[in-house]
Amino acid sequence: MYRIYGRTRRLLVAALGLCVLSVASASAETSVDDRLKAAREATMSFARELQAELKKALESGGPAAGIAICKEAAPAIAAAASERLGGEVGRTSLNTFNPANAPDEWERKVLEAFEARKAAGEPLDKLEFHEIVARDGEQRFRYMKAIGMQKPCLACHGKTIAPEVAEIIKRFYPEDKGTGFDLGDIRGAFTISMPAK
Repeated sequence: MYRIYGRTRRLLVAALGLCVLSVASASAETSVDDRLKAAREATMSFARELQAELKKALESGGPAAGIAICKEAAPAIAAAASERLGGEVGRTSLNTFNPANAPDEWERKVLEAFEARKAAGEPLDKLEFHEIVARDGEQRFRYMKAIGMQKPCLACHGKTIAPEVAEIIKRFYPEDKGTGFDLGDIRGAFTISMPAK
């Protein structure tokens, strides 16, 4: 058996420590990368399913049918996406139809940062953000991706809304703050929260 003394022993201990830190750091990075990939996939899946439902509704029944999809189908699509992800998937905005979708403090800050980034010239499709935060005593991976106003959205969220559509919005969402947008505005964001590990 060999005995290691002095400087050689200190160097070996230091090298071993660096290896452990490197493995831990790589593991944490992989974990964040895995979560980011899963969050992006969940967001794309949610967006595709919701857009497909909205398109069908708008083609068959116009904006009034679209409002019903947002009210009834969107929460079901979000719930299914949440179950698949093992986290929470939803939508939020600084100006919501439904107060249940109002942003929490973290989401509000991210939405405000998105507005600032857009004002500085960053393209809408690049507006995303993620970080690990402490929530209710645990580490959570949180992710948001901006939702841009597109032409079909203007019928219910734009500045000029048909009176019959406005009436339905007020009936379903008496506390409505989700109108008055222009094409290319940030309508809100997809938001995801899941365990960090």
